[in-house]
Amino acid sequence: MNLPVFFLNALLAGTAVAVACGLAGYFLVLRAQVFTGDALSHVAFTGALAALAFGINPLIGLFGATIAIALLMGTLGRRGLADDVVIGTIFAWILGLGVFFLTLYTTSRSTANGAAGVTVLFGSIFGISASQSRVVALIGAVVCVLLLVIARPLLFASLDPAVAAARGVPVRFLGFAFLALVGACAAEATQAVGALLLLGLIAAPAGTAHRLTTRPYRALALSVALAVLATWTGLGLSYVIPVLPPSFAILAVAAGGLALAAAVTRKPAVASP
Repeated sequence: MNLPVFFLNALLAGTAVAVACGLAGYFLVLRAQVFTGDALSHVAFTGALAALAFGINPLIGLFGATIAIALLMGTLGRRGLADDVVIGTIFAWILGLGVFFLTLYTTSRSTANGAAGVTVLFGSIFGISASQSRVVALIGAVVCVLLLVIARPLLFASLDPAVAAARGVPVRFLGFAFLALVGACAAEATQAVGALLLLGLIAAPAGTAHRLTTRPYRALALSVALAVLATWTGLGLSYVIPVLPPSFAILAVAAGGLALAAAVTRKPAVASP
């Protein structure tokens, strides 16, 4: 069966997003930073709307805002690890800015592209062009390579930061680097599943992997596999059932996997690498 071009574009972009989210999500869950991912999803929304309101490329707003705010949260936290107070404060501030830029955009530029704001919120993966899908895939590949490069020391710093620091591991630098990569991952994923839904793709496969195995590297690989499986299954369901939005289908499959894992297992402790 010959698949249409729009589906192949969505498959390429979705796979790249899923692999990046699976890798980043594992460490977010391990480091108890899922709230950070939630905050950065709203930063992505605000950054994209700010770019649209001022008539510049939304990618500039997406990546500029998410990476900058991620680094800011690391700066205000300890050892490059944003705490809940910092995240909550920035969360509230960024939501206010999001409302402001949404109002500015809809009152001044909505006639040019009235659907852009909705696309930022909920994604439009079946509307991604071939060139956009290649850009998403390239960004995803860079994020994945960098995450894999720092994976071993980041794992050590996540499990026992005090001992890691005593052994010369740059814990604070790793915290900043990881937050910057999570910001880039959030910006990348927003183009596919939308700012309001990307947290599910980051958190659900990783949470499922944590419940299914205590081995860090096995869980990391499983998190990626589950994210890709959820993406492929969701895209397939949405293609077969056109009234089913692809973003919803992807996240419904991911959340269903987590619910099933939670029902049949107890939450395990993480073993040493």
